[in-house]
Amino acid sequence: MKAQRAADIWNSRLTANPRDFESAWKLARAEYYLGTLGPDANRRAALERGTEIGRTASMNEPSRPEGFFWMAANMGALAESYGLRQGLKYRGPIKDALERVLMIDPAFQKGSADRALGRWYFKVPGLFGGSKTKSVEHLQKSLTYDPNSVASHYFLAETFLDMKRKDEGRAELQKVLDAPVDPEWGPEDRDFKQKARRLLSVQ
Repeated sequence: MKAQRAADIWNSRLTANPRDFESAWKLARAEYYLGTLGPDANRRAALERGTEIGRTASMNEPSRPEGFFWMAANMGALAESYGLRQGLKYRGPIKDALERVLMIDPAFQKGSADRALGRWYFKVPGLFGGSKTKSVEHLQKSLTYDPNSVASHYFLAETFLDMKRKDEGRAELQKVLDAPVDPEWGPEDRDFKQKARRLLSVQ
């Protein structure tokens, strides 16, 4: 409900001024929340809107990271919603947008671009550019900006486990459980902690 109210506010401001960069990227962020945590029936439409609005923000302010990041975030979630075969068509634009964020400000949002790229390299098959080794590199880099990142530790755990590095994977899952919940990412962090608890019980 909060995300929907925020989206309504930013959409109203953006309608009044289509070049309002702050309203554009904040609307793209709100659409991402609606597309990942909102009602299932509306998620894909929200992510499609968020992708386009993020793209608009990136074109209005190409020297700022917010538009590129939230465009990539929405596009990444959209790709996952379609599954591997259809989702692969988004891999190039997502990677390009995240690398642009790294060029502008690698520390943006506590290393979020490295975190997202780490996930990109994990999810994309090797034939199409994916790499578990590069996934580890980017996720470890993201942790230099935020050592307590629940998301980074969880993603790193999944990568290690997929690489059959079980002890390191279990250690990262424990870090997920031990890390404090970030007030800015409360719902996501609590979700990762639940997943980590389940995953740790079967390792």
